[in-house]
Amino acid sequence: MTGSKKDRYRFSEAPIWDIQRKYYEEEGSAAWSNGQVPQYITSNPMIAAAYAEIIFAFLQDRANQEYRTEPVYIVELGAGAGRLACHVLHELRQLRDYARIPLPPFRYIMTDLAMSNVEAWKEHPALQSFVAEGVLDFGRFDAEQDTELHLEGSGITIREGELTQPVVLVANYFFDSIPQELIYVSEGHIYEVDVEMEFPEPRESLARSEWLQQVALRYAYRRAPAYEQETYPYRDVIAVYQEQLEDSHILFPRAGLACLERLNRLSRAGFLLITADKGDHLLDSWKFAEPPELVLHGSFSLTANYHAIRHVFEQKGAEALFPPQHYKNINVGCIFHVEQPMNYSNTRLAYRRRIERFGPDEFFSLKEWVDRNQESMGLQQLLSFWRLGGYDAEFLIQHAQRIISLLPEANDEEKEDVSRGIQLMWSSYFAMEQRDDLELTAGLLLFEMGRYEQALPFLEMSSGKHPDDVLSNVYYCLAICCFELAFEEEALRYARKLLQVEPGHEEALAWLGRFEKGSVDI
Repeated sequence: MTGSKKDRYRFSEAPIWDIQRKYYEEEGSAAWSNGQVPQYITSNPMIAAAYAEIIFAFLQDRANQEYRTEPVYIVELGAGAGRLACHVLHELRQLRDYARIPLPPFRYIMTDLAMSNVEAWKEHPALQSFVAEGVLDFGRFDAEQDTELHLEGSGITIREGELTQPVVLVANYFFDSIPQELIYVSEGHIYEVDVEMEFPEPRESLARSEWLQQVALRYAYRRAPAYEQETYPYRDVIAVYQEQLEDSHILFPRAGLACLERLNRLSRAGFLLITADKGDHLLDSWKFAEPPELVLHGSFSLTANYHAIRHVFEQKGAEALFPPQHYKNINVGCIFHVEQPMNYSNTRLAYRRRIERFGPDEFFSLKEWVDRNQESMGLQQLLSFWRLGGYDAEFLIQHAQRIISLLPEANDEEKEDVSRGIQLMWSSYFAMEQRDDLELTAGLLLFEMGRYEQALPFLEMSSGKHPDDVLSNVYYCLAICCFELAFEEEALRYARKLLQVEPGHEEALAWLGRFEKGSVDI
């Protein structure tokens, strides 16, 4: 590599982690909006509904144990764009209002390393009703060092030992993106795996994502007896690796474990961790593991070691739930680090129902199939999957043309279901900076079904987003909607706008001509 420099580092202290931090701090919410960092699989309405049911069940269990007065704090680590929080709160509020049973109050806290993300959440329209209700707050949290949590909205700072209810921790794509140690097991001995990094010079001329794309990693090994000492804080799990693994590379989540321990100290009652990641909780998954490779997506990620996290907290009396089947895309687990975890029957049943039997991993596998095979699916199949996914906006955007093509053969009940789905989708929609125009998609679908009153506000929102780039077809649909609803002045205004974009549009010219003659029937 021309103009390169090579240095050797302990894996957890390599410059890649500093680049990772700076990437998220500088990109802010744009990291997810531009499609670089994956977010759909861990923030869609389906996984959010599963989390909401688990959290709701946890609130029930606390109420059943007579802990109904003090609030339960739900802390999302690395909340990113904010979409998951919006969907979880939307569903959690619906569950609360539907059940109408005594529950402790709750407050969801969105946290991230990047303060720019915190500022963006505070202004996001989809989150304002939750803020006004007092069930949402925000805070910057550095997972590598912070010991307390300052809330931007209320001004409260949560310090060690101040909470009496367990903290609910939500951590999606979190443990795979913060520093990890890299160790190697051979013949009962532990080796530290250092990384030799060859990277381009000068670094300053490259964007963070470009720097990561060009970096080259080489591994070097050295004996690390410190891991084998009885004084090492995670000696028990290291002993398991020494005894049961051979020729295996292990990403060890010391920073993640330390973060959980610091968050645990905020409460006198422990925590419930709900987490999803590319992460292995089975020891067999680490047998003969090769050295890790960076998975690049603007930033980078590695595999999370759920086995170590699970083992460490089970040794402290926790109960861990992970699916018995092997995951393909994402592994979702719960760790009950609370007194008498078996007393949380509602929470454990919710996990069984929403994760173990059919969960986010299975849903995503099905979605990949549906996306590839939509042209062979009928309207009922598409509607069923849309309903299964919680009326997800991305699904509608991807499949709108197929749905429109099926509408001529649809009956009134099917059209009513499409219309209802659009309204439910919009009620929890979390807008992100992206090219897809959901308002236009929804408006055109409703227009094609002749539901002009419902289509009109969506089409108006779409035309208002980019007034200089409105397609003639949008003005045409707006004019038709207004004519059908007897909004004659508005209809003619849109007809004139249509003619500005497409001067020879015959129908618009005819409308204006008939209006001048006193007849505006279409």
